[in-house]
Amino acid sequence: MNERFRKDEQPSGEEDSRTDSRQTKVEESRSRAAVAVLEWLEMFVSCFSVVLLIVTFVVRQSPVIGSSMTNTLHEEDVVIVSELFYKPRQGDVIVAQSVPLGYDEPIVKRVIAVGGQTVDIDFDTWMVYVDGEALDEPYVLYRAGVSMHEADISFPLEVPEGYIFVMGDNRNGSMDSRDSRVGLIDERMVVGHVILRMLPLSSFGVIS
Repeated sequence: MNERFRKDEQPSGEEDSRTDSRQTKVEESRSRAAVAVLEWLEMFVSCFSVVLLIVTFVVRQSPVIGSSMTNTLHEEDVVIVSELFYKPRQGDVIVAQSVPLGYDEPIVKRVIAVGGQTVDIDFDTWMVYVDGEALDEPYVLYRAGVSMHEADISFPLEVPEGYIFVMGDNRNGSMDSRDSRVGLIDERMVVGHVILRMLPLSSFGVIS
């Protein structure tokens, strides 16, 4: 009687198998979770590395200082600047350094003409001509009833090879290549092409 009772208390082989199966499933579940976490971490590290490389060698973000590019850009906007293998083109918005201003004051301006082109300006009508053709400039902040701001550069002006002529879109609130304090910009002083406004988010978008 007692012997039969002790035998009944011992787990059967079927119960052992079920227990082992449950333990195996738990271990497999934990293993899959660990693998998933490791894969996610690897993906995060890879993405972070790519972003870091891009930010370091291809693009940079830069704040806009001043109002010379209103209404295209406004003070304290944050823009993305493409740097790698960039060659200035007419119409591009760029970040550059001006030798007369020194190297601590990068400027944001629009490329009006490149080396080999000739710039002329009718300050009364606000018309800018490059190689005799009037530019279509819907981005310019026009001040009705007043002339465009003049400085000490004489026109027409032929831009030497390797240099660019730049102006701010806020023509009467910009010191640019019309002024010898900025002058023509050596292409080697161009930091890059402004391609995107990142902040404020309400104005996020491509710059043209």
